[in-house]
Amino acid sequence: MISVIIADDQTLVREGLAMLVDIEPDIEVVGQASDGAQAVELARRLRPDVVVMDIRMPILDGIEATRRLMTEPLPPRSWCSRLSTWTRTSSGP
Repeated sequence: MISVIIADDQTLVREGLAMLVDIEPDIEVVGQASDGAQAVELARRLRPDVVVMDIRMPILDGIEATRRLMTEPLPPRSWCSRLSTWTRTSSGP
């Protein structure tokens, strides 16, 4: 079983991705986070195989959260994937 954490500040996106991932019989969403700090805390506690991380999130953005996770002693199968709905034409916060 592949364990996954999904981190995105947009509830609809986060829950939609979780529903799509949970359809797969050998993949399980073990946690969801609405900001980068929550994602780091969940990953430290749950030790997932995969973290799907949005880039632009409050409190701690996905890039810094990924940096922090990459310095953790995660299991060998772990890695972080980044995703974002932000485009060049999007306005900043």
